[in-house]
Amino acid sequence: MFSYFRSILDRDPAAKWGEILFYPSLYALGTHRIAHLLWKLQIPVVPRIISQISRFFTGIEIHPGAKIGKNFFIDHGMGTVIGETAEIGDNVTLFQGVTLGGTGKEKGKRHPTLQNNVVVAAGAKVLGNIQIGAYSKIGANAVVITSVPPYSTVVGVPGQIVTVRGKRLAEVNLDHTNLPDPILKRLERLEKDLSRYVGAYALRQNRRIQK
Repeated sequence: MFSYFRSILDRDPAAKWGEILFYPSLYALGTHRIAHLLWKLQIPVVPRIISQISRFFTGIEIHPGAKIGKNFFIDHGMGTVIGETAEIGDNVTLFQGVTLGGTGKEKGKRHPTLQNNVVVAAGAKVLGNIQIGAYSKIGANAVVITSVPPYSTVVGVPGQIVTVRGKRLAEVNLDHTNLPDPILKRLERLEKDLSRYVGAYALRQNRRIQK
């Protein structure tokens, strides 16, 4: 328990020892451990009842079937949803509004796997049977539907990888509150191209009139 509290203090600058006891993530994770144990023992109904009670009091919904590693932390937590076949490694951090969900009605493994030390920022959606590599960062409100290699940074809708192992695929600040918007950049390029084409067309028209 001490090491878990220490891991929260390392990741949340606002955390204080006494206040951690009031964090909803602590209770959501504790009740999930119980529900998951009962789920593995194939006890019917009771695990879901526990998870729904936890959801009511914490705002965090974790399916009893989800597999969660050590030092898992949900900062704030409200609106977080973790699906049945999701797998979460050690030292993973989620922020509020994150969904680890499926993409349809398929059976079997249909939720994502997050490897160790992954950070998923507020509002991000990670969907389907995909892998998020260790030490990767998912930007706020990103929608990730394809696997991500380790040490990557992903932003946008749909999610685009902007760095891998420190190599920049796009200009990026690794602070997840200041990630670039690749869609905005693409729209800006389209606007410049359109302006250039309109200018060239206007020039041709002027020359035609002068003739």
